[in-house]
Amino acid sequence: MSSHFACGSSYDTVNVQWISFLSFPVSPPVTFQMLASLLSTALLSAHAALAVGVATPLLTFMVTDPITGGSLECDRCPPGTFMRASCTATQKTQCAQCPPGSFTELWNYIGKCLRCGVCGHNEVEKTGCTAYSNCQCQCKPGYHKVKYDMCVRHSKCPSGQQPLTKGTPDEDTVCQNCPEGSYSDTASALQNCTLHQSCDAPGLVLKGSIWHDSVCTSCEELKSRDGGDYLKEIVPAFFIHHKMTLRRLRQVVHKLPSEDGKRQPGASGLDLSELHARINTWVASASANQIRQLPEILAKSGANSAGERLKSKLQRIDSNLRQLCALGNEVDVLSF
Repeated sequence: MSSHFACGSSYDTVNVQWISFLSFPVSPPVTFQMLASLLSTALLSAHAALAVGVATPLLTFMVTDPITGGSLECDRCPPGTFMRASCTATQKTQCAQCPPGSFTELWNYIGKCLRCGVCGHNEVEKTGCTAYSNCQCQCKPGYHKVKYDMCVRHSKCPSGQQPLTKGTPDEDTVCQNCPEGSYSDTASALQNCTLHQSCDAPGLVLKGSIWHDSVCTSCEELKSRDGGDYLKEIVPAFFIHHKMTLRRLRQVVHKLPSEDGKRQPGASGLDLSELHARINTWVASASANQIRQLPEILAKSGANSAGERLKSKLQRIDSNLRQLCALGNEVDVLSF
């Protein structure tokens, strides 16, 4: 009889009793009374094991002599071995070392060692199998254990946050908001927030928030750049931070304007990462005038709140651009 355990699994004294009962060879003649006696012994041993716990291992077991019908008290085999032959009236229990790839953890009288287990999905081996213990597994890097011993990927901190404690094989990532003066424009389980860039006066166009960097300019740049050009710098981060349903985001992507006036290719089959990639590609080549249309596109797609937030950003940029070089000093802009 051969038994196979998952890595990290173990067997207890009760299980060993039943394995031994099933595998122990009983020579004929076998009577109903003999079987009843064996069953009774197994049940009593199981009850005793539950009562005393593993801390008090049973070092002997009872067996009926097939020749005389009398009871014999036999020695169990120590961990790392199995019973090659049961004791008799004239011979002690014969034990043998577990072969490679198998083990026993407890004093036992099973006929074969238990096969070493294997690690499950998204697990790696923590300690190898020995003759005395099964292998132990843990979640592979980037994963942690949840209910039912399943390993799932560590949670990512959303934009505007960073890991407070990074995930381990047993614990998920714990996140916290970016500290004052820093931001994160990506979702990550590992990346910390980045300090806002410092703008040379009077170049602060838009003060940084927890989800985007500060936007800077110079009086020289203002001669050739529009407010839409500066808003463009935070648009990719805006769509990551302001969550929308897939249906709504697909509508936004479909309505994005193009140079030739044609509609964007269909977006019905795109997932979240593909939609963000499509938006980023569009932003990279969009004109300042096209960027200015985004608040209206969001509103037409049903994302009114997001549209108002982006419109507010644009209005603040425009307002500060009109004042920056005229006043010659930095204007502190609130972030939303």
